[in-house]
Amino acid sequence: MKQLMDKIIFLTGGSAGIGLECARKYLENGAIVVVVANTSESLRHAQQVLDNAHAHFILCDVACAAEVEQAIQKTIEQFGRIDVIHNNAGLAQPSSPIHNTSDEEWYRLFDVNVKSIMLTARYGIAALIKAGGCIINTSSLVGEIGQDNHAAYAASKGAVNALTKSMALDYAPFKVRVNSVAPAGVWTDMLRKWSNEQPDPGSMERYLNNIHALGYCPDGDVVADACVFLASDNARFITGHIMPVSGGAELGYRTVTLQEQVAL
Repeated sequence: MKQLMDKIIFLTGGSAGIGLECARKYLENGAIVVVVANTSESLRHAQQVLDNAHAHFILCDVACAAEVEQAIQKTIEQFGRIDVIHNNAGLAQPSSPIHNTSDEEWYRLFDVNVKSIMLTARYGIAALIKAGGCIINTSSLVGEIGQDNHAAYAASKGAVNALTKSMALDYAPFKVRVNSVAPAGVWTDMLRKWSNEQPDPGSMERYLNNIHALGYCPDGDVVADACVFLASDNARFITGHIMPVSGGAELGYRTVTLQEQVAL
């Protein structure tokens, strides 16, 4: 049984990485997906990869109020409603401590990772209330535990977590649920770029496998499966939840077994 049959999903940052995997899974589960991205090239790539008549594409800078308003209005005009807003668009750069982060890097990162959530809520909440819909925010485990050389990004994801909980309270009287997913490592182009910026890039794959208690760094499909659940009626009594999709990375230090040492 398809869990999202005929749901209209407005998905930011849906043309690559975790977002593209979410778009794929949403379509497989019967949804109509509006993929929002900020470059024509990435939208063309997503269109080729998804190759589905129920996938639609809008060029939009999610940090620009006018463009977000126009994208949401276009979606409502075309489909009559929005059932799910998934705020997945995000930046992970710069990889640096806070004193080495420029004003421009700070503002752009927060505009994309946090301000965009405000904008989709501002222009989309009426449609969600009417549809009895929900909001999903893509966060990160670093928003809870921090990360060295990634201060601005970790701060932005901490803001996403706090925002998710407050939005859940604000919109609960209208039966609109708000949740987040919080991966640890997930292999995407963004993560590979971050890995290559580290002091010892060659050790990063082993490091990323080892931080997960289940022993490996996954692809984006594991996050997409969690998002399908949160978008579905199966999650109808879940709101304000920051869902770890992290292979147990948040559980604490783990001891590497002899077998794992040999494998490394």
